[in-house]
Amino acid sequence: MSRAFLIVMDSVGCGGAPDAKGFGDEGANTLGNILQTCDEGGAETGREGPLYLPNLKSLGLGSVLKLSTGLKSKTLTEEPKGLWGVAREQSPGKDTPTGHWELCGVTLPWEWHYFKNKEVSFPKQIIDLIKEESKCDGVLGNCHASGIQIIEKFAEEHSLTGWPICYTSADSVLQIAAHEESYGLQRLKTLCSKVAPALHAMKVGRVIARPFVGNVIDGFTRTVNRQDFSLEPPSETLCDWALEAGREVNALGKISDIFPAEGMTLVGKGSDKELMLQLNDLLHHAGDGSLNLINFVEFDSLYGHRRDVAGYARHLEWFDFELTNVLKKAKSDDLIIFTADHGNDPTWVGTDHTREQVPVLGVGAGIKAIGQVNFIDVAASIACFLGIKNKGSGVSFL
Repeated sequence: MSRAFLIVMDSVGCGGAPDAKGFGDEGANTLGNILQTCDEGGAETGREGPLYLPNLKSLGLGSVLKLSTGLKSKTLTEEPKGLWGVAREQSPGKDTPTGHWELCGVTLPWEWHYFKNKEVSFPKQIIDLIKEESKCDGVLGNCHASGIQIIEKFAEEHSLTGWPICYTSADSVLQIAAHEESYGLQRLKTLCSKVAPALHAMKVGRVIARPFVGNVIDGFTRTVNRQDFSLEPPSETLCDWALEAGREVNALGKISDIFPAEGMTLVGKGSDKELMLQLNDLLHHAGDGSLNLINFVEFDSLYGHRRDVAGYARHLEWFDFELTNVLKKAKSDDLIIFTADHGNDPTWVGTDHTREQVPVLGVGAGIKAIGQVNFIDVAASIACFLGIKNKGSGVSFL
């Protein structure tokens, strides 16, 4: 029985969203702008020259960019050898839960709540709740901020007071940062889990625990032990459809933070390099008929938000290099879909996600141009491939 792998390259958008202007993102193109910056010699830190992605190019990445925005790349000219197309999001958001839910068959039926004030971002009742649950007299931050910058600004004061660092962004999110050792990793996660229900009741998508380590002399760095406490999807997703059909469901990366993990056979986390090792192992061990979902988050978390074009390019090239083993280990009847949940153009203003279309590249479905599809069509197609009931409104492109 065939297996399906949905691999989400977190934030690897390809521009061209028809409603990008409404999000302030008209012209954003994560892949396209990185490609052009590399062509112009503007992303030479730790790498050099044009963006080198032979595996993704072979599957049709150049054709994806041309379809999405009309960009004709001199370096991605190969005729596609796999399934290729572009997916468009319908839900009113450009965040991780919205994108993943829709890729798995559920369109968002509500508007997220956002903390729009740049300073004093959270209402008093939320601050009071954080103080009560953390047993602290105050909080630090309470503003819009980049995660790295706010830790650098408040880490020393946090070490002295023990107060949690609270911040948000253009996404529907409350992030709480604390020192993994002096404050305690489990204490931080417990705090986030206790305040999350109140945020979810407000239709705030996520509360994120952001642990860091370090000291004043050597500096502070975030660790890989983050945890997202996400509002549950409003209806059954592809994961539920598969579980109800008696299929094995495996999740690597942020997937188990975005979808309820109950019933999943394997849940794995770690850095992208660790996840790549787990993916290679999963390709060997995943059962027949299984659904396997993997999120590689560091495109987004380490390079997109930090507006690090060279770092993003390096990570794309690393990912593409690792795909050589992934594609070799896949069974002949496996379906592997590579896509993304939103954009995060590192050449764009600010530090937030960008509203973009995303690539859809596939192995195991032959050479096929699927054109313009919707996010929810990804779920419908995987359901069709696995022979399980599609309970969403998407249409299979297989």
